[in-house]
Amino acid sequence: MAHPKKRQSRARRNKRRTHYKLRLPQIAIDATTGEAHLYHRAHWHEGKLYYRGKVLYDPEAGQE
Repeated sequence: MAHPKKRQSRARRNKRRTHYKLRLPQIAIDATTGEAHLYHRAHWHEGKLYYRGKVLYDPEAGQE
């Protein structure tokens, strides 16, 4: 039966295993807009940038 000649270190083993991603990204629903977005990320909705239910950037508000 085949077996490795030398033991691989924990670091080399873990480097190989870093490519196995088991979790899916978490999705949040904004209470203000109802838009689905990633947690801890700002998102655009109808031309405005929202984060945590508040408008961060509105390009039309600066123009008069």
